[in-house]
Amino acid sequence: MLETTETSIDPTARVAPEAVIGKGVTIGPYCVVGPNVVIGDHCRLISHVIVGGHTSIGRGTSIYSFASLGTPPQSVKYRGGPTRLIIGDDCEIRESVTMNTGTEDAGGVTSVGDKCLFMVSTHVGHDCIVGNNVTMANNAALGGHCLVEDYVIFGGNSAVHQFVRIGEGAMIAGMTGIGADVIPFGFAI
Repeated sequence: MLETTETSIDPTARVAPEAVIGKGVTIGPYCVVGPNVVIGDHCRLISHVIVGGHTSIGRGTSIYSFASLGTPPQSVKYRGGPTRLIIGDDCEIRESVTMNTGTEDAGGVTSVGDKCLFMVSTHVGHDCIVGNNVTMANNAALGGHCLVEDYVIFGGNSAVHQFVRIGEGAMIAGMTGIGADVIPFGFAI
């Protein structure tokens, strides 16, 4: 696909004037982009995408319909502060994915690395750190404060309890509940 420097915003989209929109960005129908959002060059918001909070999205990331990024954390300890969500370059975020900002007591940042694939209805909870080249299959979910290292693959409908570390290159089988750390290059079923 040829990259263009021309940005395209559908007339039905609502983009706050304070938002920073990169070159060659496409914002499709009915998207909502908040005032504290930074969208990198050549990103695509397909349609009906919500990006709020203090969120930055790296270059070349594609976000599909009904994704909700940068919403407040689902935590009773969150006090309304300007916490953040940082998403890396060249990610693919499919339909109905949710990612929350961090909480004040845990550094205030949820971060996702480069070249990650988040399939339909996956969730990245508050204060998670997700490495590069991570794949989360449909309906996989990370509780708050998880650390996911590079090249991890989550099977569909898997769930990770809060405060768990998943080592580099691990694979989590579909429909698996993870309540403890997983060793690098391990396989959890």
